[in-house]
Amino acid sequence: MYAVVNPATGETLREYPTLTDAGVDEAIASAHGAYSEWSRRVSVADRAALIARVAALHTERREELADIIVREMGKPVEQALGEVDFAAAIYQYYADNGETFLADETIDLSEGGGSAFVRRAGLGVLLGIMPWNFPYYQVARFAGPNIVVGNTIVLKHAPQCPESAAAIADMFETAVAELGAHSGVYVNVYATNDQAATIIADPRVQGVSVTGSERAGAAVAEIAGRNLKKVVLELGGSDPFILLSSDDVAAAAQDAVNARIDNNGQSCNAAKRFIVIDELFDEFQAAFVEAFTASQPADPTSADTVLGPLSSQAATERLQEQLDRAIAQGATVLAKGETNGNFFPPAVLADVSPAMDAFHEEFFGPVAALYRVSSEEEAVALANDTPFGLGSYVYSTDEEQALRVADQIDAGMVWINIVLGDAAELPFGGVKRSGSGREMGRFAMEEFVNKKLIRING
Repeated sequence: MYAVVNPATGETLREYPTLTDAGVDEAIASAHGAYSEWSRRVSVADRAALIARVAALHTERREELADIIVREMGKPVEQALGEVDFAAAIYQYYADNGETFLADETIDLSEGGGSAFVRRAGLGVLLGIMPWNFPYYQVARFAGPNIVVGNTIVLKHAPQCPESAAAIADMFETAVAELGAHSGVYVNVYATNDQAATIIADPRVQGVSVTGSERAGAAVAEIAGRNLKKVVLELGGSDPFILLSSDDVAAAAQDAVNARIDNNGQSCNAAKRFIVIDELFDEFQAAFVEAFTASQPADPTSADTVLGPLSSQAATERLQEQLDRAIAQGATVLAKGETNGNFFPPAVLADVSPAMDAFHEEFFGPVAALYRVSSEEEAVALANDTPFGLGSYVYSTDEEQALRVADQIDAGMVWINIVLGDAAELPFGGVKRSGSGREMGRFAMEEFVNKKLIRING
């Protein structure tokens, strides 16, 4: 079940054994022991020091770590190095800011004497179910803040990312040994879906965070709900890119391409639907198609490559089926090519109508859909006409208009005149079928935390 299959070559490089049921109980016991015996007893500074060391290890091992995910999921090597650096920055952010974020919060009493405050503390063991598309970054934004809070982690990574999962676990083991922490602070498990359900149901586990598909999120939320466990869901997206005015349409089109093609087009918060005001549409279309198709898939180990293979044969087959179905249902093809193995060339569609499946689906790969609109109001309505609500992009030379549109978009994030602007301090999350809860920034430390009221009599 857990195996490294190089998507560029199709070669199976290594298989990893799935955990036994006894191993599942041992993993939970270890994480619970770490919470009881170490995390809840040491200071925030001690937990932050552990996470700071994990950050440093990412930096020390960046090239080795990047090579792993190039062969696991086909990420171009320069983007892989960038992901490792970003993961290190996320860990360091929580190491630097954890004490401030967790400081006691005084409450002004309306009557009576004495004092009151809220003290934040961990809940216990958390299960993280992580995806393959950002093997280090996704783990960092879950594990970093929650370990600093005082929780401990059982981590089930995607079955196609066992080598990066092992590398992360090894960095935690190194940091734990150097700093004298408990080995169960972070436990990697090669678990089946049924075993994940068992972990969620275990009374020692207090919450679960899943990043993945709607299907995975719904399944996890159902199990968590039955067992009264807190859940954070980071699911899919079909983010709109709205262009209403521009002093440089070609530059806006290049930004749009960058927002679509990053991570081989396999990012839940990538721009996927491009909604352009009528008077700019023709110019934008020409510039977008030219720039998008200039990025043809190539060897992910090359520093010059910006588009590598899709992550797996299954991903390629799924995207091809979606594209073929969209065309069969009447979408206009502005550009497309022929796949070669998992190397999927960019495709651009137009005239996608609400009657087509493509209007409502998420395309997880380098496929873009262009829409022409006649007004700001029509752009907003089209942007919101989706079951998803993760991110969105608004381009306008009119700041008041951009903010007005941002207020009306049903999404967890709005980026105005900027793409690929993620940072450790910025909260990440969505609404509607894109999930619930937030990761990154200060808000990540508010999800799995006991906000304990302490009232002292005067």
